[in-house]
Amino acid sequence: MKVMRKIIEIDEELCDGCGNCVPACAEGALEIIDGKARVVADFYCDGLGACLGDCPTGALKIIEREAEEFDEEAVEEFLTQKKQQETNVLPMASGGCPSARLQTFGAAEPFPAAESCSQANTPTAFEPAESALTHWPVQIMLVPPTAPFLKGADLMVLADCVAVAFPGLHRDFLPGKTVMMGCPKFDDVEHYVEKFSQIFQQAGIKTITAVIMEVPCCSGMPGIIKKGMELSGVSIPMEQVVISTRGKILERRQIQAA
Repeated sequence: MKVMRKIIEIDEELCDGCGNCVPACAEGALEIIDGKARVVADFYCDGLGACLGDCPTGALKIIEREAEEFDEEAVEEFLTQKKQQETNVLPMASGGCPSARLQTFGAAEPFPAAESCSQANTPTAFEPAESALTHWPVQIMLVPPTAPFLKGADLMVLADCVAVAFPGLHRDFLPGKTVMMGCPKFDDVEHYVEKFSQIFQQAGIKTITAVIMEVPCCSGMPGIIKKGMELSGVSIPMEQVVISTRGKILERRQIQAA
């Protein structure tokens, strides 16, 4: 049933798809779809505007219009379904997914250091090289907050596409880092925020490097990490690195913790 009530309106001209508003909505009413923040359904939005302060461009505002009534039961069911999606994975015939088994590897032989950023973006040859990865798993969804390789780590949070776009990943980014990777557009943002919060509370992370792509949906990852810090009450030095779709380093800057 539609009634006149307060509800969120999103200005698509101003929205850059950063995703900061998504974890701020406890009802899960907001998602990044086609690079823009959208209200999934009117009855998921309570119209209280908890997300307003998290939008850096001012694209969100409260208006009054005819909309479906807020449905608290539907919200609870919707959030439950989202949580179930994380666990509804078909088991392998052997009885489980080996990607979830914690492993720590020995240190790899160091890669020759790149002399410049331009050199880092253009490898001299595509020759086989030893991986700089020191642990498994690497997906944010699979790494438990209690994983031993997180203790006192220099954490690198990597957007999935960086691994394909940036040719010098193992040489220039991974050495000395504990890596977690995922996609802020397709994965569960609320779960990410909660996972990072638990890690920051328990693991004693020393530094964070967020490596993302230049595309708008990817820019939500630093905001998710900051939300995790805010929730945990911990402040950790963080650097943001932006990679172009052609594999160039476009930006490196320090992110001020809240």
